[in-house]
Amino acid sequence: MIIAVDGPTASGKGTIAKALAEHYGLPHLDTGLLYRAVGYQCRRDGGEPQSLADALAACSFDDRLLEDPVLRSEEVGGLASQVSVHPAVRQALFERQRAFAMQDGGAVLDGRDIGTVIAPEAEAKLFITASVEARAQRRFLEMRQRGVPVSLAEIADDLRRRDERDRNRAVAPLVPAEEAHVIDTSNLGKDEAIAAAIAAVEHAIS
Repeated sequence: MIIAVDGPTASGKGTIAKALAEHYGLPHLDTGLLYRAVGYQCRRDGGEPQSLADALAACSFDDRLLEDPVLRSEEVGGLASQVSVHPAVRQALFERQRAFAMQDGGAVLDGRDIGTVIAPEAEAKLFITASVEARAQRRFLEMRQRGVPVSLAEIADDLRRRDERDRNRAVAPLVPAEEAHVIDTSNLGKDEAIAAAIAAVEHAIS
């Protein structure tokens, strides 16, 4: 069984995807980490994420980079959004994601275009969303716990910019798959959101 979990940054899709993977005993891939790794590698190489050549060169990052906690930072998240607008970068990472999705037994993948591009044949497709205000508050608390000095307003502005880029890029824009079950987590606690997601998957595969 393949479960596709899509949605914007800080909507809760990662938490939900991990919980679904544990619940159903499936491997999980946070595909956003791949783009974060490209963005970070590009900057580390002295390149510019807006440059196709620089971003494409960074796609050859070492897999060990995926374990680096720096990829979870707000700055790297912004870099990921910038490199992901390049169709050639998306194609370079497509096969890696596709292979993970098609492994024996299935998998859970979360990202921006899993249900629409990476695994359109997924048995269950979820689109997790939340208001900018709710998402900014979550990310602010997360950053504060990590000791990262950032303001709530800065995070909200960054989320709006990312949303704009992700929804309006020419290739694989951030949109719900036609048959996706949309879950708005703005007013849901963690356990409530996970329960709603499990219920949506059960409905999809019943």
